[in-house]
Amino acid sequence: PQQARVSPMAMAAAAGSSRRVRMDDDELTFETSAGLEVVGSFDAMGIREDLLRGIYGYGFEKPSAIQQRAVVPIIAGRDVIAQAQSGTGKTSMVSLSVCQLVDTNIHEVQALILSPTRELATQTERVMQAVGNHMSVSVHACVGGKSIGEDIRKLEAGVHVVSGTPGRVCDMIKRRTLRTRAIKLLVLDEADEMLTRGFKDQIYDVYRYPPPPQNFRLGQICVLLDLLFLSAVVHF
Repeated sequence: PQQARVSPMAMAAAAGSSRRVRMDDDELTFETSAGLEVVGSFDAMGIREDLLRGIYGYGFEKPSAIQQRAVVPIIAGRDVIAQAQSGTGKTSMVSLSVCQLVDTNIHEVQALILSPTRELATQTERVMQAVGNHMSVSVHACVGGKSIGEDIRKLEAGVHVVSGTPGRVCDMIKRRTLRTRAIKLLVLDEADEMLTRGFKDQIYDVYRYPPPPQNFRLGQICVLLDLLFLSAVVHF
């Protein structure tokens, strides 16, 4: 797989704080695989026009280093290993990539994003709603602590993307409220933390409910390795 590594030169300052701060590219050093194209603008990434409006409306002017290296391979369905510390734009990279891959004419769940905490799952929902505002992408945070009835109503009404925690997502799948037949993208955000929190069985259960075998596109696996957290994006 192609590789894109973004490593902070001033790692200690960021590691000593739990607050996620956007790091300047001049504070980072980069390693990339031979032949990996660095795309310096959102306009050159082949992103749909309505998503571009949402990206610029959200306040992005130029893609961050990790976005320049990883977005195009992800939306192309390529295998990618990207390494980036928190604060380098990884969440927004995943969000805009998922929005690009979603077909808003299909009112079924097409992308499933699993996170270890309610806060992270909700943050991802907010970012996706913001950048996908002009393309009418429907995102729902499916997390514990919220009404199960509300989740059922939202899912039955039809959403394009679910961002949630493993326990609640697994419960919705087993209730057959969250239908997986149209899912083409599975994101495990901070996967190593989910494993340390004991979510291994739930993650396995979720992965046992993919689309029918004929819909698999084997080998299209995008793995995002954070310096502090492991995330994985799997294309079906």
